[in-house]
Amino acid sequence: MLCQKCGKNTATTHIRTVVGGVVKELNLCSHCAAAEGYTSLSHNSLAGMLASMFGEAVELGSHQSIKCSVCGSTFSDIAKNGKVGCAECYKTFNQELLPYLKRVHGSTKHVGKIPNRAPLIVVEEKETVESLKNQLNRLVSEEKYEQAAVIRDKIREMEAKGNE
Repeated sequence: MLCQKCGKNTATTHIRTVVGGVVKELNLCSHCAAAEGYTSLSHNSLAGMLASMFGEAVELGSHQSIKCSVCGSTFSDIAKNGKVGCAECYKTFNQELLPYLKRVHGSTKHVGKIPNRAPLIVVEEKETVESLKNQLNRLVSEEKYEQAAVIRDKIREMEAKGNE
C-alpha cells in the first residue's frame, strides 16, 4: 500500500479516526507521517500516550502516596504501564482516571458496540396466543396441516400455562 500523501513510498503508519461515527483512515509513509506530526508514541506509558494525544503533561508525583488496597498499584504504576492493576484500581483512582477515560473513549459509561452489519433496530416479535391463532388460520387456509398442528400445540401449551 502506497502513502496517501506522497504516493511514492510504502505506507508504514496507519491512522484511523472516528469522528461522529464516521471512520476515516490515513495511510502514510514514515517521512510523511513525521511531517504531519505523527511520531512514534510510547505505547508503554499511559502518560506519554496521553500527553502526545492531548498535548499536555500528566502530573504523576502527587498520586504516589495512594495505593490500591487489592493489588498495591499506585497511579504512577498505572501511568507507566498503561494498564490498570485490577478492578479495584478503577474505584481507588476514579478521580484521576475519569478525565482520561472520558477523553479517550468519549464517555465514562460502557455502552457496548453495535457491529456495522447489524440492522439499525432489532425488534423482537413476541408470540401471543392471538398472533398464533392468526397464523394457524392462515396455515389451514393454505392447507399446510403439519405446520398448523405444531402451531395448534403451541397455542394449547400457552393457554395451559396461562390458566395455571
